[in-house]
Amino acid sequence: MTTPKTLAAALAAALLLAFAPAAGAATTPTRDVLYVGNNWEGTADVLDPYTFQRLARIDIIPDKAERLAEIQTDPERQAYFLAVREAVGEGHDQFVDDMFSSHDGRYLYVSRPSLADVVAFDLSTQKIVWRVKVDGNRADHMGISPDGTRLLVSASTAKVVDVIDTAQGKIVARIPSGDQPHESNYSRDGKLIYHASIGTVFTPLDDPAMDAAKGDRVFEIIDAKTYKVLKTLNMGQKLAEFGRPGMSAAVRPMALAPDEKQVYFQVSFFHGFVEYDFAADKVTRVAELPISEAAASKRRDEYLLDSAHHGLSMSEDGKKLCVAGTMSDYAAIVRRDTFATKIATTGTKPYWSTNSGDGKYCFVSFSGDDAVSVISYAEEREVARIPVGDHPQRMRMGKLADRLLGTPAITAQPGGPAGGGGKAPGARKPKLRVSVRPRRALAKRPLRIRVRVTARRGGRSVPVRGVRVSLAGVHARTNRRGRAVLRKRYGFDRARGYRVRASRKGYRNGSARLLARR
Repeated sequence: MTTPKTLAAALAAALLLAFAPAAGAATTPTRDVLYVGNNWEGTADVLDPYTFQRLARIDIIPDKAERLAEIQTDPERQAYFLAVREAVGEGHDQFVDDMFSSHDGRYLYVSRPSLADVVAFDLSTQKIVWRVKVDGNRADHMGISPDGTRLLVSASTAKVVDVIDTAQGKIVARIPSGDQPHESNYSRDGKLIYHASIGTVFTPLDDPAMDAAKGDRVFEIIDAKTYKVLKTLNMGQKLAEFGRPGMSAAVRPMALAPDEKQVYFQVSFFHGFVEYDFAADKVTRVAELPISEAAASKRRDEYLLDSAHHGLSMSEDGKKLCVAGTMSDYAAIVRRDTFATKIATTGTKPYWSTNSGDGKYCFVSFSGDDAVSVISYAEEREVARIPVGDHPQRMRMGKLADRLLGTPAITAQPGGPAGGGGKAPGARKPKLRVSVRPRRALAKRPLRIRVRVTARRGGRSVPVRGVRVSLAGVHARTNRRGRAVLRKRYGFDRARGYRVRASRKGYRNGSARLLARR
């Protein structure tokens, strides 16, 4: 006999079968990409983290006219909008702060500070599919859960972190924070959230004697399931206990060690970073990094939103940190064991640091130069620089589904399995193609050879950066145009054929023949 209960169960099972993917059905492959938010311009650049080429640019404010008209009807929101422009945006509206992609590479979630919201873009249509107005009047940094279902958004003026369900586009929880909630990071297993608030950073009340005016600055450890705050720390107090009184309690960007036993973080006004041990519940070391002459001459109220340094990431093996020295205009690689420091590159106002998906590179946004620097952890130097839009700040590694945003079909991409940013099924690594000029050279004469390296990607030939080219004991690396120059003081030893060889991880090696004559 069929009862209402059994009928409902049968109907539910039928619906699940109807909408479940067929067994063995192929999923759309995705490529690894770096999303770069151009804050003042209101766009996001999509970069290939292997060739360092720009794949696409997305308009993040297609609804700008509608949002501005909406703001102008509300005196409170209009006042905050103008305050964000003058106090935080250095005279510019802030249209893009943070962004994360969905795991399937079909959607991009973006926080828009001046518009106080978070939007989800369908990357196949580049249209907004949902919009969430955050609590208060400004949206800031975000964090995404390992499973991609929850988005944490710092609601700057509301002293809370809004938790958004990415499928529904709705706020499902609120986490209490201090003044100006800022950075949020999930633990690797997704069970904990590490969050910090930075206090009021846009007032001139920067003298240490007026530190209390900055407001409540906390570092919180939060249960990611219940959103209950498990522990609240005052890092200014922890620094004082370590023997460094007078340092700010405002935790800026942070980097967790691979085993999550320590966290490394930057604090306001400090040129360096701090090591905190969770088990010991104390600060264990403080790294003091170089200060430029220009930065050393500045008053505290001249620092950009209290940031001496703003950008910190750690290599996958946990051996090195990549640091954005904001006020000193450099990016540095710091060895974790000794804190030995090497300036990797310089530029104007570096303001974020993040790792490539394969862990080989650190990307640093130079917001004053409208560029992203690519720094090799192994070589501790810049290997490429990528031009982007106006005032890049936050960058995040993410996914992009095949052929979206006008990108060519995925043929091969180093770094992982198919569908996860790696090679597509059956695809081979692209081969490096080498051309040299001149093709012939005299033996026993000084030698200068121009080399260009390309590879076939998506049916077209593109230059490849960071390729190691070598000839008779002489080595160089290609620039963003895939070009390098090989110089040899005494030319060839004897008249015979030589080869210029090109190699880079993730590609098949290439070479070109260079003829020599007496």
